[in-house]
Formats: sequence, C-alpha cells, structure tokens
Amino acid sequence: METAPVELVVIGAGWHGLVSAKTYLEVNPSARVIILDKSPTIGGVWAQHRLYPGLNTNNMLGTYEFSDFPMTDDHAFGVKSGEHIPGHVVHEYLKSYAEKYDILKLCRFSEDVKTAEKLDGAGWTLTVEKSGGETYKLTTSKLVVATGLTSEPFLPDFEGADEFGAPIIHCGNLRQHSEALFAEATNVVVFGGTKSAWDAAYAFATRGVHVDWVIRESGHGPVWMSPPYVTPLKKWLEKLVTTRFLTWFSPCIWSGADGFNITRGFLHGTAIGRLITRRFWAVLGGDVIYLNGYDKHPETAKLKPWVDAFWVAAGLSILNYPTNFFDLVKEGKISVHIRDVTKLTSKTVHLSPSASSEESITSIRADALICSTGWKFHPPMNFVSPDGKKIDTKLGLPHHSKEPASNDPIVQQADSEILSRFPILQNQPKINPKLTPLSNTTDLNRGFSLYRFMVPPALIHERTIAFNGMVQTISTSMIAQAQALWITAYLDGKLPMLNGDSKTLEDQVVRETTLHARFGRWRYPGGYGARYPDFVFDAMPYIDLLLGDLGLNTRRKQGLVSECFEPYGPADYVGLVEEWKKTQA
Repeated sequence: METAPVELVVIGAGWHGLVSAKTYLEVNPSARVIILDKSPTIGGVWAQHRLYPGLNTNNMLGTYEFSDFPMTDDHAFGVKSGEHIPGHVVHEYLKSYAEKYDILKLCRFSEDVKTAEKLDGAGWTLTVEKSGGETYKLTTSKLVVATGLTSEPFLPDFEGADEFGAPIIHCGNLRQHSEALFAEATNVVVFGGTKSAWDAAYAFATRGVHVDWVIRESGHGPVWMSPPYVTPLKKWLEKLVTTRFLTWFSPCIWSGADGFNITRGFLHGTAIGRLITRRFWAVLGGDVIYLNGYDKHPETAKLKPWVDAFWVAAGLSILNYPTNFFDLVKEGKISVHIRDVTKLTSKTVHLSPSASSEESITSIRADALICSTGWKFHPPMNFVSPDGKKIDTKLGLPHHSKEPASNDPIVQQADSEILSRFPILQNQPKINPKLTPLSNTTDLNRGFSLYRFMVPPALIHERTIAFNGMVQTISTSMIAQAQALWITAYLDGKLPMLNGDSKTLEDQVVRETTLHARFGRWRYPGGYGARYPDFVFDAMPYIDLLLGDLGLNTRRKQGLVSECFEPYGPADYVGLVEEWKKTQA
C-alpha cells in the first residue's frame, strides 16, 4: 500500500506535533498535512496509555497551555488557579485543541514510522507500520519530527531478569500494570532517582504498598525537587524561570537575543557580578534544601541532591503531591537505598554492598520492579539514504564517532568562546566519581547538533526536514509554538538570514550550531546538556532568538519595569502567527 504524496508529514501528536501542523496550515491553508503517531491516542507524553496514577504536571494552571487556547472555563476541566494539572486533563486539553483547530482529522494513530528515507531529489519516503503489522510507504515534500526526547523507554539489562518471575516495568508503561499491583502487591522496588521515580514511590506508598526505593550509587543521584513556591518571595518556580530579571543570573550563550547585554555582561563578565550570581544560586538552592528539610531525618537526607542547583536544568522538578512526600519516608512507608542492583533472582532484587554500616540489607523481596531509567534520546526511527545507509551524522542526530569531539577545531573554538565569556563555568562541579552509565553510551558519543536546535546544518538549504521538541525544558508550550512558527517560516524559505547559498552563511550556521550544542556540555554537566538541549532559565532568551529570526518583537510587556520583573507566560504570545503573517504581506 502506498498513499499519494503529501506536502508535510508531522511525526508525533503531542504538544510539539500538534502545534507544528496547526501553524503550518495557518500559513499554508491549502497544504495536505498528515500527523502520524505510534500511540493509539493523542497527546504524546500525555497519551492515555502513559497516564499512570497520580501523574500531574510540574506546572500550575496558566503556565502549561497554548497562547490561543487558554486552559480556562470549559477547557480547565475543573482545575483551579494554583493547582497542578492532572495528566488526564492535559490529555483532554490537547484533544480539545486538536478538535477546535480541525487537526484531529489529520491524525493517524497506531502508525509507527520505522524508516525515513531521504530522496535524491527533494523530500522523504516514510515506511510506516500499522498496528496490525501491515506496512505502507508515504512520500512527503517536508518532514517535521516531533517525537520529543521521551518517546521510547530505556530499560537496562538486568542479570537474572528471566528468573525474576515478577513484572519489570518502565514508568512510561506503569498505567497498564498499576491497578493489579495496587490490589495484589505488598512490596515493590522503584529503581532510579528521577521525577517519575518519586511519582511511582508516592503512588504505591499512599495505597498501602511498601516501597523500597533504590537510587543508584553509581548514578546521578536524586533529582532536585522543589516546592511549588520558592525563594523568600514565595514565587511559582515556573514563573521565576520566565522572569527576565532572574534569567540574567544564568550564563547563556544565546543571551544576546534578549537585548540586556550590559546587565548580563556585568553579572558574568566581572568578579563582583559573578559573586552576586553565585549568591543568587546559593539562595535559590539553599531555599529548596531548607524547605524540604532533608537534613531533619536520616532517611530524607538520602534524597538530598548531589550536585548544586546551578548545574542542573530540566532535571529540576516540583513537589506536586497532595500530601507531604517526605512524611512517607519518615514513616517507613518508603525505604531509600543508595545502592546498585547487582542481579535479580526469583522475586528478589539483589543490591551491592552498602557504603554505610547502618544498612546491612543485601536483597529485597519484590512483587514488581518499577524502573525510572530514562528514555532513548535518539528519535525512534531510522534515517537512511536511498541506498539504505544511516545518515544520522548528516542530520545532526546522536551518533558514534571514533574521533573525540575535543579534537575538532570548531569545537575547540566554541569551548574557548564559552569559557572566556563565562568564567564561572571554568570551575566545573565534582560529578559522582563512581558514575557509570546504565546504557552503553559509547554507541552514541555525540549528542544533537541542530541549528537553533531544529535543523541539520548540512541540509540548511534543502528545507525539507526540521525537528520540533528536541529540547528538555519546563516552558514546553511557549517553546513548542515558537519553534512551530520558526519551522514553518524555514520550510517556506522565509527566514531572511538563511537566504542565499554562500559559503560564509554555511560556516556561520555550523559555528553557531556547534557553539550552542557545546554550551550545554559546560553549563549543565549535572543534567544532560552534553546529549541534548536541556535548559530552564535559558528558555526566554531562546524564544527571543527565534522571534528575532522571524523579525518579531521580543519585548512584549508594557514598559521596562514590567518587561524586567513580570513573568512571561503563554498569554504574552497571543496572535503570534498572525503577527508574523502581516510582516510577509
């Protein structure tokens, strides 16, 4: 089966995919567009099968919505101001968004793109597998990959997994097993230190199932968990990161886009400025440590982060639970073990020897092993040339290289510029000396390298492919719609700074791409900046960068005081597409 060619295929029906299709059609209303998603329902991360019990957004109502579809009135689904948004509400919101803008009819669910073949002329041929196993080919002139960074679960290989005799479940698939485990299990092991591990531990412990929580001694440690309101001013965390005044304290290589170069130059280019910057981060991190009270109990002390808040990005998460999480630890309903899993036997998880004389447990009986072990960050399909060879390197995707990145003169130049502009980054934090990746990361020893985190530099003039959502951030909706408009303008050849085929332009694209990609390696060594774009306080200048490319106004508040001290939100970008279309008239 082969369907007729289309103008645009979007892969992924979550935040980034839906707004990509909608924006492209707003600009090109007669275009034939198809959205493919391997899930049976809309939503991406918020598809029905991924909504495990107790799943809520980190963001509170008003900060997790599209600008032209506020989550209010009929679309708030009972959520009130100051409340975190339940997962099922996000799912229904995205479905309502797709229905309102007539893009739900474009979605083909349970259709998995296995291969994207780059054509010699222009465009792509996709090999798509339907739920029943049938495959067909689909040719498109333009392709937007919006699968994000959390679409394919990663499960480690455990020695003895075949003998375990109990479910081994990734948190992304917890919903399918949760009700049975809630009813039958007496003890489960949660493995990992990320936000989904906290969610799973809370879900089981509050339903009377004891949790043994194993956080790898050879890992990154517990994720930073912040109360919803932080700093002595008691502000929403997600609003702090979009307040310009506060973003200035974060070194950012693309910060010139916000226009506050003098202030940023003082904070990061002078000794006294760096002293003030360090103090800001000490207050922010110290406030979280104090409010959570880690050191008030020996068990909660095990959940204290191992790296200062300055060095982590989207790994910073929020305590969005209806009751006090730490009480469950103090009461013994959750037992925390900083250990490694050595092997599995029949319904038993075996642990490495403890560094502490206070803990002698070497094995734990388990009715299930719940893994919060992350995601495969490569897009979940193969990209190939007409002769079947992989083209990941050409596309700027994670790949393996025999040559160390540090040997590349362009990388060396980028590193030098980053460290000279931001001396505070020269003194890198001490990362866990026992750190051992769960996966064989030598297979993918180079991370994403995309222009503006969206377009392969090698294909910059072809305008046939872009990636929306290969960014880890808590400003999801605002970045998704800014990227969608930028990608639409790019695919239509309407970004002035990319017009022309000069060697100078190509060199500039490669230089900026390398500079931005390498920045993550130096700025967020406690997160995943070396693998993919991973940032929090850098989201606002990134949106400014994209709007500047589009020729749009980046200062959207009334007056300088508001511009500097009022948080930005989705409402500040209402009508962005129409605003850009007027510039093209």
